[in-house]
Amino acid sequence: MFNPEKARIRHSFAAASATYDGAAELQRTVGKVLLAGTNAEKLAGTVLDLGCGTGFLTGELLSTKNQNPPQSVIAVDIAFGMLEATRSKLAAHNNVRYICADAEQLPIAASTVDVVVSNLALQWCRNLSSVFAELKRTLKPGGQLVFSTFGPHTLQELKAAWAEVDDYNHVNEFYGVADIEHFLRQAGFRRVRIERNTYLSKYDSVLALMRELKAIGAQNVIGERNKAVTTQTQLQHMIKTYDLHRLEGMIPATFECFLIQAQA
Repeated sequence: MFNPEKARIRHSFAAASATYDGAAELQRTVGKVLLAGTNAEKLAGTVLDLGCGTGFLTGELLSTKNQNPPQSVIAVDIAFGMLEATRSKLAAHNNVRYICADAEQLPIAASTVDVVVSNLALQWCRNLSSVFAELKRTLKPGGQLVFSTFGPHTLQELKAAWAEVDDYNHVNEFYGVADIEHFLRQAGFRRVRIERNTYLSKYDSVLALMRELKAIGAQNVIGERNKAVTTQTQLQHMIKTYDLHRLEGMIPATFECFLIQAQA
């Protein structure tokens, strides 16, 4: 059945495949922290990189710097353009399989994956209950799930500025710790560990922030959508409101990130 929300997500990230790497500094930073906080011995066997994007995390797993590289990697993304970018980067590796698929319906046999890793991708999935159930199905008993995701305080400054304009949700809403842990345990995961990090990025202007969000495919693609077109006057009102909160001449933007490990 056609799902318009997922179609928007797929289109948004496919369109960003060419600009993603130039704007994804935070994603790379969080990915490195995620891997650094994971015992290298846990990242062995068959590893599924869910929401691989343009392949940064996949490449880190396969890097010669990794003393315990996985035997094989399955790179999965909902956007074919992202997957092709990953394939191009990792052409020298013959132990990577590429799958364009939805996280809720993975064409992967049950109990065949040792580890699932995912870096700042699962926040785009609204039905985490189904996603975690699917990941539990594909993981071998005792397998590891290691992922990062944005928390509800992400882009709180942008949310507050838009709230002065109208009552519509212009910024994606993300799940909190309690919800994520509930969905994980509901799916049968145990030994859940959650670490919270907050990053403050700074931009020359509000438009620079919005251009970066578009470049990584993260414009508002889910949630309550304003059926009326946002006018230039409303946009300017939001920008002026946001400008009042400059720090040392720069526009601040909060990104709340959860680093999560769980066992199947």
